[in-house]
Amino acid sequence: MADHQTSSITLPHRRLKLDTLVRLRWLAVVGQTASLLVVHVGLGYPLPAGPAFAMVALSAWLNIFLKIRWPSAMRLSERAAALQLAYDILQMSGLLFLTGGLGNPFAFLLMAPVMVSAAGLSARYTIILGVLATASATLLAVFHLPLPWPVGDDFALPVVYSVGIWIALVSTLGFMAIYAFRVAEEARQLADALAATELVLAREQHLNALDGLATAAAHELGTPLATIYLVAKELSDEFEASDHRAEDISLIRSQSERCRVILKKLTSLSSEEDQTYQRMPVSQLLEDVIDPHRGMGVAIHSTREGEGAEPVGTRNAAIRYGLGNLVENAVDFANSRVDVSASWDESTLSISIKDDGPGFAVDILGKIGDPYVSIRGGKSPQDGTGGGLGLGIFIAKTLLERTGAKLQMENRAPPQSGAHIRVSWPRENFESDGGVDVTSFSPHNGTN
Repeated sequence: MADHQTSSITLPHRRLKLDTLVRLRWLAVVGQTASLLVVHVGLGYPLPAGPAFAMVALSAWLNIFLKIRWPSAMRLSERAAALQLAYDILQMSGLLFLTGGLGNPFAFLLMAPVMVSAAGLSARYTIILGVLATASATLLAVFHLPLPWPVGDDFALPVVYSVGIWIALVSTLGFMAIYAFRVAEEARQLADALAATELVLAREQHLNALDGLATAAAHELGTPLATIYLVAKELSDEFEASDHRAEDISLIRSQSERCRVILKKLTSLSSEEDQTYQRMPVSQLLEDVIDPHRGMGVAIHSTREGEGAEPVGTRNAAIRYGLGNLVENAVDFANSRVDVSASWDESTLSISIKDDGPGFAVDILGKIGDPYVSIRGGKSPQDGTGGGLGLGIFIAKTLLERTGAKLQMENRAPPQSGAHIRVSWPRENFESDGGVDVTSFSPHNGTN
C-alpha cells in the first residue's frame, strides 16, 4: 500500500549550503594562520612564510568572493560542493608541501574535506575526493620541503616511519569516510521516509476530514434551504389545486424537504454524540481493513475470540491505515491464504496477520521496520516482480507504534511457511482513545 503510493513521491535532494563550506574554510584559515605564526614567529623556526601565508590568504579571498557573489543560504549542487572541497584538499596539500609533508603533525587534516563530503554528498563524489586526498598524501610522502625545525638541526623521518604514516593516514581516511557516510546515509533515509510518512498521513487525514467538511457545508446550506422551503410553502397556498403552477411549487417543496433530510444526516455524521459512528468494535475494524483486499486471488479468513466483552475503540486513521498496509503486504506475498485474527483478554488486545508465502528473508529479519528495506520478493501489481521503496512496513510500524501498539514480526514455525505479524495494544489504551491521534503526528517528533 505505502510502497505503491510513495513510489511517486520525489523527495528533495540534499545539498550543502554555501555558508557551511565558507564557515568551515574560515575556521581552517584561522587555524592555519595561528599555526604558522606560532611556528615561525613564536618558535622562530624557518619556513617559506611568504608562499605559506599566500596560500592561506588565497582561501580567505575565495571566501570573500563567494560571500559577495552568492547568498549564504544558497544550496550548492553536488559538483560545485565537490569542487570547493577538492580546492580545500589541494590548498592543505600545498601547505603541507611547504612545511614537511607527512612529517607535519597536521597532515591528518587532509581527511577533513573527505569527511564533509561523506556527510553531505553522494558516494561517487566522496570516492573521488578520497582518491584525490590519497594521491596528495602519496606525493607528500615523497616530495616536500623540510619540516620547520631549529636552525642547525636536521630532522628527517625514517623511510619506514614515513610509510607507516602514509598507511595510517590512508586507512584512517577510508574507515572514517565509510563510517561518516553510513551514519549520514541512514539519517537521510530516515528523514526521507518520515517525510513520505507525513505525506501519506496528510492524505489519510484529508479523507477523515471530509465528514467535518460535510457538516460545515450542511450548516451553511441550512439557512438558504429553509428559506426556499418556507417560500415554497407560502406559494403553494396562492394557487388552486388545478393550476399547473401548483404542481411545480409542490415539487420544489418536496425536493426542499428531501434536501433538509439529507443535510440533517450529514450534520449528524460526525457529531460527537453519534457514538455509533465515532466508535467501532474490533470486528468492524477487521472488516474495514480486510474488505478492500478481497477478490485479489487470495482467500482472506478472519476470526475473533477473547475473554469478556469485545473491545470497542475510536475510529483512528493511523490504526486502519497501518493494519491495512500489513494486510496488503500479506496478500501480496501469500500463495493462497491470509489469516487475520483478533484476540483479547481483560488487559490486552492482539491482532495477528499470517500468510502462507515465502516468509521474511533471514538476512533482513532483524532490520524489518527500518526505512528502505525491501522485506521479501513479492509480486508487484504492475509487472509481477518485487519493487517499491521499502517504506510500507516502516510507515505501518511508525503509525501503529504512535498509537501505543507493539509489533512482533517473525516467520511461522515449520512445517508452516509464511510470515506472522502480531500487533498488540493495552486494552485500556485502545478503548479510551485508540492511541495517539494522527493530527498530532510530526516527523520531527522522532520515531521508535
